[in-house]
Amino acid sequence: MNIFSGHISDIQVNESLSLVSIKINEQAILQVIVVETPQTAPYLIKKNPIQVLFKETEVIITKEDIPDISIENKIKGTVNTIEKGILLSTLSMDSEIGTIVAILSTEALQKLNLEKGSVVIAMIKINEIMLAE
Repeated sequence: MNIFSGHISDIQVNESLSLVSIKINEQAILQVIVVETPQTAPYLIKKNPIQVLFKETEVIITKEDIPDISIENKIKGTVNTIEKGILLSTLSMDSEIGTIVAILSTEALQKLNLEKGSVVIAMIKINEIMLAE
């Protein structure tokens, strides 16, 4: 599980949904959609410290920034380690928010021609991130 600490920088509410912006550091803000509102979840307060969590299997890896894509969370980094398996491989990357771990198919890893030192972008959909106090 990828876990990062930050604080809530913005909350947009529509009916029972909230789009929450989490400022991890001065450079990085992640967006999360939750089925909660500040009225139903007392932790949804601007400036409140919070953790963001997402599974390694929910991380999409690309070598190029894709501007016309519906994934809001994009984090640039450098591949640190690769553990190749027969079907699945694990990749860790150093980024502006810390180390991100991704699990991808070994076939995809080979198609991307990734190796230690490769510059990549991790992408995480807003509905794949969880929040914890």
